[in-house]
Amino acid sequence: MTLLKFQVLDRLWYTREMAQSLPNRWLYIDFNSFFASVEQQLNPALRGKPIAVVPVQTDSTCAIAASYEAKAFGIKTGTPIYEAKQKCKQLICVLAQHEAYTDFHHRILKEIDKHIPVSQVCSIDEMACQLMSNESSVEQATAIAHRIKQGLASHVGPFVKCSIGVAPNRYLAKVATDMQKPDGLTFLSGEDLPHKIYSLKLLDLPGIGHNMELRIRRFGIIDVRTLCGLDLLQIRKVWGSVLGERMWHHLRGVDLSELKTERRSMGHSHVMAPELRGPDKARLVARRLTLKVASRLRRMGYVASNISLSLDVENGFSYQMAASCFEANDSLTFLHLVDEMWKQILEGMGPVRIKKVGVTLRQLTEGSSVQPELFEQLPGSQGREKAERISRTLDTIHQRYGSNSLSLGLLPTEGRSFSGVKIAFTNIPEVGEFEE
Repeated sequence: MTLLKFQVLDRLWYTREMAQSLPNRWLYIDFNSFFASVEQQLNPALRGKPIAVVPVQTDSTCAIAASYEAKAFGIKTGTPIYEAKQKCKQLICVLAQHEAYTDFHHRILKEIDKHIPVSQVCSIDEMACQLMSNESSVEQATAIAHRIKQGLASHVGPFVKCSIGVAPNRYLAKVATDMQKPDGLTFLSGEDLPHKIYSLKLLDLPGIGHNMELRIRRFGIIDVRTLCGLDLLQIRKVWGSVLGERMWHHLRGVDLSELKTERRSMGHSHVMAPELRGPDKARLVARRLTLKVASRLRRMGYVASNISLSLDVENGFSYQMAASCFEANDSLTFLHLVDEMWKQILEGMGPVRIKKVGVTLRQLTEGSSVQPELFEQLPGSQGREKAERISRTLDTIHQRYGSNSLSLGLLPTEGRSFSGVKIAFTNIPEVGEFEE
């Protein structure tokens, strides 16, 4: 790949006068080690201790969060627990309480809304608030930030801390939150641009992951200062798309509208406890995950025409199979397809122990846009309308009496419930999801 020829010149940036005139439009809030902080807030015995939040109590799993005390030993999200325990002999592994994290999330939103409206919930632990003209000065934004922090300490808990960034656009406000952690407050105002971000690493910029960093470096761009020196044509060539132009404007503080995204899939997966890794019990886990994702599909008003089943086994191999169907949202259809795929996958596997199970629905369509079919018939000669009524009746019972109060077939009984909501950071569950 050809190296770009360029010079780092201020004239490639907006003029200094234009940069200084940019008002601070966004206040971004990022909670520090959120899952671990919630655990320390709930349990005083964990405070000041190195802890790792885990999905299951086994050394073969990975940390899904780490306290700052654990991070001091080099432990972070994704670190294998057997490796984490080698780095820190005093490490305490805490089983994730996803319902508690969701509860704290909603309490946090309620508290922030007392001080400034939340414009966008970006993840379970990140929120963005748009500043009005009379709130954009450093003095006013600082006062709002301090009120938020004080309110959180008083009404949510002093151990659930956040870092706040303020900038002309949401992108730079998010960047600012990472510049001082924990419990920071950082401004990237117009007069700070671009020099205040020169010290950052390329990977510190949202939208630049490891693969993108390699691509950028192949063009001879080794630091943020050099990246800021590119003109529009050069940065588009580096990115290979219009996303490069968006990055150019983001770094200059331009407040762009967000790109509209469409939901393409939804699913659930579970890393199995040792007592559930036999094929018979693992199959029951797959069925429970299927019931859960089907219920979520109905609650969100979608139908799906494709379902996939994935299995990771202890010998390191992975297996996946997908099946198509008419646009459906009932549990009976998806259970039938998962059972059929399970049989086919296991026939080619031989005796194995299953480490992880995943069920994903794809090719989603909003239910209101689906046209009724002339011939509707489900496996087992049950009409589609009847199957949907059964499924919705189950949803109502689960919401009223609990997620396992009534089921289609057997469910596993060993160990802690695996069917509760597992939070992906960009998917914030509603309270009702914990009864699906």
